[in-house]
Amino acid sequence: MRTGYRYHLAMWGAVVVLIGVMLTSVARGPVSLSLFQVLGALHLVDDPVPAMISRIVTELRIPRMLLSVLTGAGLAMVGALLQTTTRNDLADPFLFGLSSGASAGAVLVVTRYGERLGAFTLPISAFAGGVCSAIAVITLFHFRKQRGAEHLVLCGLAISFLFGALTSYFIFSGDQRAASAVLFWSLGGLGLASWDNLPFAVLSLALLAGFILLRWRWLDGVLAGEQTALSLGIDVRRLRVEIFLCCALATSLLVSLTGVIGFVGLMVPHLCRHFAGVKHLLLLPLCGVWGAVLLCGGDIVSRTILAPQELPIGIITAGIGGVFILIQLVRSP
Repeated sequence: MRTGYRYHLAMWGAVVVLIGVMLTSVARGPVSLSLFQVLGALHLVDDPVPAMISRIVTELRIPRMLLSVLTGAGLAMVGALLQTTTRNDLADPFLFGLSSGASAGAVLVVTRYGERLGAFTLPISAFAGGVCSAIAVITLFHFRKQRGAEHLVLCGLAISFLFGALTSYFIFSGDQRAASAVLFWSLGGLGLASWDNLPFAVLSLALLAGFILLRWRWLDGVLAGEQTALSLGIDVRRLRVEIFLCCALATSLLVSLTGVIGFVGLMVPHLCRHFAGVKHLLLLPLCGVWGAVLLCGGDIVSRTILAPQELPIGIITAGIGGVFILIQLVRSP
């Protein structure tokens, strides 16, 4: 009973905070707006606003706010799934080379070919890189004689280091005039947000939600241990590959729009388990809401801490993540 009370308090409290953070995100920026101006631009109050303010709200800030919410939710859910399948509390999307592959694909195109596909050049190249890294991890894992969770982690680390080295090579051997754009993208940012590419982020979240609804019983069964899961008729190896491929596609879609944003998938599941326990139908939705709060709030900080200059959001999440890990180390016996 107490766990249920804590869960509902954490969920509905996070929803209320998320609504406030979303409104604040739309209001804050180089041009600060009042809440009434935001609501007027959305035609929620009878208070007409100038056309310029209406365009700022509807064409720039709302897509950016929605992308931060979708990305935060997606990365947090991916982190929870990977921590389940590997039984490793440090697992997150960036431990398995998914972000490294996307980064390598984006940097290759930016430094070598330019925007030949227009506005979709960077998202497409990053997505392709992320898929290539996922295929490389799965292939390496497949050829191993032992295929435990720890071996999947090792395969992911190997591919991550490999694609990280390729990214550094592309940066230093390519067009140096693109170095600043590459640096900003590699540290994460939401500047590519638009109504045109938001469907990619929605697809990522829909993919995760569909997988969870289909496999939540198997996910709960794996928590009892591999042998127990096998005795329950769960194909653990198949589930592990399914989780990884789902997480790889979802992460690649998100990273292709936002660049590398770390620590969200590592921190949020740790916080949510205290309120939701380990059952995935409770844990993963809570992770999604808290992840959205974290990244949307982080975006507000990134736009205001050095205003009018914008700080890459990956720096904000890395700072929060570092403090979080230090606190965990101090509290652990």
